[in-house]
Amino acid sequence: MRLLQSQPMANIKSAVKRVEIAERNRLRNKSYKSAVKTLMKKCLTSVDKFGTDPTTDNLTTVNQQMSDAFSKIDKAVKKGVLHPNNGARKKSRLARALKRHQTVAA
Repeated sequence: MRLLQSQPMANIKSAVKRVEIAERNRLRNKSYKSAVKTLMKKCLTSVDKFGTDPTTDNLTTVNQQMSDAFSKIDKAVKKGVLHPNNGARKKSRLARALKRHQTVAA
C-alpha cells in the first residue's frame, strides 16, 4: 500500500479500510486509463499507416485495433473509470480519424 508522507494515518477501522479501497481503486483506474491510451495510440498509428497505404490488410488491422480500443473504453466506462461522455468522445475521435482517411482513399 502506498501512502503519502503528508497524509495522516487513519485511526478508525472503517477509515483504514476506505484508504485501502481508495488505493486499490486508484491502481485499477490507472491501469485502465493507461491501457486505453496505449490502445488509442496503436489504433491511430495503424489508421495513419492505412492512410499512406490503403490496402485491405491495413484496413483489417485498423478494424481489429479499433475493436480492441472500443472494447477497453467500454469496459472502463462500465467500471466507472471513465465518464460516459469521455468514453464516447474517445471512440468518436477514433472513428473520425478512420473516416477521414477512408474518404481520402476512396
